[in-house]
Amino acid sequence: MIVVNAVIETTEDNIAALKQAIQVMEEKSRAESGCLDYTFSVELNNPSVMRITEKWVDAAALQAHFGESHMVDFREAMAAHPARSLTATFYEATEIEMPR
Repeated sequence: MIVVNAVIETTEDNIAALKQAIQVMEEKSRAESGCLDYTFSVELNNPSVMRITEKWVDAAALQAHFGESHMVDFREAMAAHPARSLTATFYEATEIEMPR
């Protein structure tokens, strides 16, 4: 499984302006073959920081995601409301049961 953890530093106004684009991105990404999870969140203690958590069955599914039209549309929406910074970290992971 591939896990993506992205952090976007922006403004509350930009997040509000991107809300519709975020909703579409979550919905369409979750419907993609190989997508296990795709979720945006805003930090409670820092409402100018948005996080994206993604889980994909494999790297090929993630690579296919990058070429989807909704990814292009989201990049255009982000360009209209530029972030101060965006970092993404990619992990190859194996899910385990919660340690007891």
